[in-house]
Amino acid sequence: MSEPGPSAGFSLELGDDLVQMRDWLHEFAASVVRPAAAEWDEREETPWPVLEEAAKIGLYSLDFYAQQYLEGSGLGIPVAFEELFWGDAGIGLSLAGSSLAAVAVVANGTPEQVGEWCPQMFGGPGEVKLGAFCSSEPDAGSDVGAIRTRAVYDEAAGEWVLNGVKTWVTNGGIANVHVVVASVDPALGSRGQASFIVPPATAGLSMGQKFRKHGIRASHTAEVVLSDVRVPGRCVVGGRDRLTERLARVREGGRGGEQAAMKTFEASRPGVAAMAVGVARAAAEYATEYSRTRIQFGRPIGQNQGVAFMLADMAASVDAARLLTWRAAWMARQGKPLTAAEGSMSKLVAGETAVRVTEQAIQILGGNGYTREYPVERWHRDAKIFTIFEGTSEIQRMIIGRAVTGLDVR
Repeated sequence: MSEPGPSAGFSLELGDDLVQMRDWLHEFAASVVRPAAAEWDEREETPWPVLEEAAKIGLYSLDFYAQQYLEGSGLGIPVAFEELFWGDAGIGLSLAGSSLAAVAVVANGTPEQVGEWCPQMFGGPGEVKLGAFCSSEPDAGSDVGAIRTRAVYDEAAGEWVLNGVKTWVTNGGIANVHVVVASVDPALGSRGQASFIVPPATAGLSMGQKFRKHGIRASHTAEVVLSDVRVPGRCVVGGRDRLTERLARVREGGRGGEQAAMKTFEASRPGVAAMAVGVARAAAEYATEYSRTRIQFGRPIGQNQGVAFMLADMAASVDAARLLTWRAAWMARQGKPLTAAEGSMSKLVAGETAVRVTEQAIQILGGNGYTREYPVERWHRDAKIFTIFEGTSEIQRMIIGRAVTGLDVR
């Protein structure tokens, strides 16, 4: 059998820069995030001291996230998010939440908008700031086309006027910059929507209910109320001229491109999958180490097939989820069409894996796993969100089903 030549062109090895970044983040997650995780989970508050520490080393910054989003292989964000969420999902989401709002501007906005608003979503050491992406509404969760928040252009003032209520908003009401998905032409459904930047301290934007959640408690989640919120005309993401042209095409029966919220979700889906992989990996590693040191009937419980086989399934599932995530992220970065819904596959499998693996970790720890003295119960509570937010598992299956059948699955 001949040896493979150097032109094979396929590798699963991370480049040196990614390895260094991964190890740097892992150290931060192990030394700063994990020790703080239980406290901020109990407090159910934004972990400002951790964000400040992250800002000091350049982790919580626009430059860091931009560098990872633009990394050539596409794996910068998945590798970063896996390590942060290995540390803790709640704190991880506090560190990553602003990036979703930034993605909404970067993916659809003008260079001027990116340069003006994205830095204000992160701030810097001593002046940490937040961004928030506002899409879901009380009556528009998975059904993004049912969004009722309205944006009306006031020609005389040259301003957009926003009215509505958003819900399940990460950093909602406490962010410096909010990016709000609103309907400009309700008759066009989701194709009549656009995203709007609401600058800091804009009158009429307020925080509604703050949610007390099952998991990811260190991440602030709340309603955002918009009451006659006026923003400059230039604050429609992508610019008013482009929006006017797009709506005209749609009204004439043409294609209007991807609607605002879904384009943002598509860009962020492999990153969310990587978050779930991090939580699942944490649980699998913890349960494995516990199985080596927990002695019952005179031997480590890991010597029992019932436990060892469970750990084997957990390890295989985590690796499979990571590989699906890397594939989707790589394809997206290389500009390859995700014709088989590879992004949704990564989100579906990683989210379901996180829930299953964290439950198995509790089972392996037995009664200990059910107490707050051990982290696996928190990881299990955190994991459930990955089958719900940014597209439920059912929505992911519908998207995949449409892709594989070519039919209008509903």
